[in-house]
Amino acid sequence: MKTITFYLDFISPYAYLAFEELPKALAGLSYAVRYKPVFFGGLLQHTGQLGPAELPGKREWVYRQTQWLAQTKGIPFAMPAMHPFNPLPLLRLAVATDRAGEPNRYVCETIFRHVWVGGADAADPARTAALSETLQAGRALYLEAPAAKELLTQHTQEAIAAGVFGVPSYVVDDRMFWGLDALPMLRAYLDDDPSLDSARWQAVADVPYGIARRKIA
Repeated sequence: MKTITFYLDFISPYAYLAFEELPKALAGLSYAVRYKPVFFGGLLQHTGQLGPAELPGKREWVYRQTQWLAQTKGIPFAMPAMHPFNPLPLLRLAVATDRAGEPNRYVCETIFRHVWVGGADAADPARTAALSETLQAGRALYLEAPAAKELLTQHTQEAIAAGVFGVPSYVVDDRMFWGLDALPMLRAYLDDDPSLDSARWQAVADVPYGIARRKIA
């Protein structure tokens, strides 16, 4: 049985939709999932990119598309009162619910829905405090804030080392799959699709650049 590492940030509507769709997309397969919150802003800083919500035009498109996708998939969805927002308190809260910094599916679902269901302010301190109380009910928070901060940084650095540049991303073996629309491809890999064999997978990395608008590291 293969293990999927699911890298997520609650700020991303695509990560929310992928989280909700994952069980359906992989139905009938045998697998395990490790949920690892990462700081999307840290990934962007590493690659020198702006986030989709920082680009006029693209920002509005992302919101329109994710609202439509949620409706077509029957997933509850409402834009939070403000977006983008600072996701660090929510990310650290998620990490703090487990000794290894890997929240379970219930925790991730609760925080995702805190952001993407109801249309309230996801970063409101009073709501975050109430959310913290909800997640502490029936479980102990093992980590204080400094430790949670350190683990979140470790998760983000681990993701970068695995080739992750955005969320949602799923890593299995040495393969990284990115985006909501990569779920069928992830399923194909888990189902031993020959089109995803090692030679074909690696071949695209060897395609030379014909032109580059910026220096390629």
